[in-house]
Amino acid sequence: MNSVWPTIERFIAEHGAAVLVTLADARGSSPREAGTCMVVRPDGGFTGTIGGGALEWMALADAQALLAHKDAAPMRRFDRALGPDLGQCCGGRVGVRLERFDQDDGKQVAELAAAERNGPITTVATIENGRRVRRLLAEGEAVPVPSGQLREEPAVEHFGTDNTALYLFGAGHVGRALVMALAPLPFTVTWIDPRPGAFPPHIPANVTCRTEPDPVPLLGGAPDGAFVAIMTHSHALDLELTTAALTSDRFAYVGLIGSATKRGRFVSAMRKLGITEDTIGRLICPIGLTEIRDKAPASIAAAVAAQLLIVRATASQTASGDTRGTSDLVGNRHA
Repeated sequence: MNSVWPTIERFIAEHGAAVLVTLADARGSSPREAGTCMVVRPDGGFTGTIGGGALEWMALADAQALLAHKDAAPMRRFDRALGPDLGQCCGGRVGVRLERFDQDDGKQVAELAAAERNGPITTVATIENGRRVRRLLAEGEAVPVPSGQLREEPAVEHFGTDNTALYLFGAGHVGRALVMALAPLPFTVTWIDPRPGAFPPHIPANVTCRTEPDPVPLLGGAPDGAFVAIMTHSHALDLELTTAALTSDRFAYVGLIGSATKRGRFVSAMRKLGITEDTIGRLICPIGLTEIRDKAPASIAAAVAAQLLIVRATASQTASGDTRGTSDLVGNRHA
């Protein structure tokens, strides 16, 4: 469902301000379609995605700058060629518009939020002196849009209480890419790393960060049926987390980043600890769909996100607590 204006209203109430980032134009190949939005908070959190990658990081940085300079014009725009300017594989060109809203905009935001709570809305927007977008609700698709105005049908992905809990251990390159890949997906992520300063400044709204010197006990707070993904900086910590997650016998997914060789070493270590073959057999390693062989962090993240969605789709089978067949369902290959 759409939730642009209720999200902006909530962020203003909770944080004092918000920036609406809109993919205003998309020409040629682009990661998302024109009209796609994300909403950014002053603390770096955000909801939605305009496609990830360098484009999204640039937009997030610009949004933070716009929130930090309250005396600046409340609207900015930038245009970029995705290949030459940002190094992304897409060959298109995009225009991104950023708008800051705060308590002074409360009346307009409240009206649009109230309308959107009743269902998707369409607005007719007019850019005033390059400094602010004025919006009116469109009464129907047949309403003509005067010259110089824009018809908007904003969309920010929003998921409710049926999100799947994911405990992600590790804030390295792949962990960061995975968090971005999961931003618009139906997961509530608890992101854990023992290293101070490991997390980036911009965190999706569906993510909670935890810096814990000993992260293993946090598994005890994970709900039954949660997903666990392990990709820390330490093989010793990976082994401890993997062993704890598997022997708890209550998680629907336990995935470990690494090669077939790493899996073999971990299996050998767990056998020496007396862990049963059935328990070891529930381990997903290598993590992600192995048909995707690209080792770039974004590609690994895409493979893992796809795997998580497949496991989530089999929730009716795993809800009984029988996860013994999970590794066969998600394309994992054991060596």
